Amino acid sequence: MTPEELEAARDRVVPDVIADGLRVLFCGINPGLMSAATGHHFARPGNRFWPALHASGFTGRLLKPSEERELLPYGLGITNVAARASARADELSREEMAAGGRLLVEKVRRHRPRWLAVLGITAYRVAFDDRRAVVGPQELRIGETRVWALPNPSGLNAHWTARTLAEEFARLREAADAQG
Repeated sequence: MTPEELEAARDRVVPDVIADGLRVLFCGINPGLMSAATGHHFARPGNRFWPALHASGFTGRLLKPSEERELLPYGLGITNVAARASARADELSREEMAAGGRLLVEKVRRHRPRWLAVLGITAYRVAFDDRRAVVGPQELRIGETRVWALPNPSGLNAHWTARTLAEEFARLREAADAQG
């Protein structure tokens, strides 16, 4: 895609992949420009969401972003804290993230996933006003929905390797499996 095509994607909305009663609803920070341009979550080459999902045992094979609807039979879905597409998550204001957190709570109450997995500890901290949160299960519950903060799978997040990212996803999968 050309830079002009990516820039034109800023106003596009990436639809949620969601249904009632999912095992896990994964929640990205916001769509990147490549995701907005293609209409699919985690579409930028180098994003490690899809490999981590597969390596952790959530899916039976490595899915492509264009196959995101195939998550639903696994009991998985995807949404975002903020709907606005940007080149980098740090383009979003704290107010925008906090407002997105409030909308996310409404969405979770409506669809009642067993787990909400927020992809990005900083996004979680801002959206839920919890400055001390660490990666892993959170005390917060939204109705019956339990919450887990996962590392951001962006290739820019070099603190987490592909292996350690998949291990953290696997911890969530094990907790979700144990819950039934």
